[in-house]
Amino acid sequence: MRDLDELFAALGRSEFRRRFQLGTKEAAYLREKGLDVVLAHARDFVEKRLAPAEPAQDGRQTPMRNHPVFIAQHATATCCRGCLEKWHGIRKGRPLSDREVLYVVAVLERWLVRQQTQ
Repeated sequence: MRDLDELFAALGRSEFRRRFQLGTKEAAYLREKGLDVVLAHARDFVEKRLAPAEPAQDGRQTPMRNHPVFIAQHATATCCRGCLEKWHGIRKGRPLSDREVLYVVAVLERWLVRQQTQ
């Protein structure tokens, strides 16, 4: 797992990761539901779609739109186990620990908070 300041600096240098921003629909959803509810969704998505050792459809399990967490996952390279390994140093082929799940949710929270202030 990486230091979040270092991670976000690296993400900021990636043209692909920088292009992700909340759309009108996702930003409205975040405003309406609030950060706490959206983060609860994030934890649920991470636990179900990312935490298993061999997630179903790994590499394609995270949609590209329709929820602020999905956009955040692509922006922060927390969308699949391959990106988690490459960007965050979290090895594939084993379940995520509770600590790693909390780390991923913290990464998503930081990105979502930044989106709220832009």
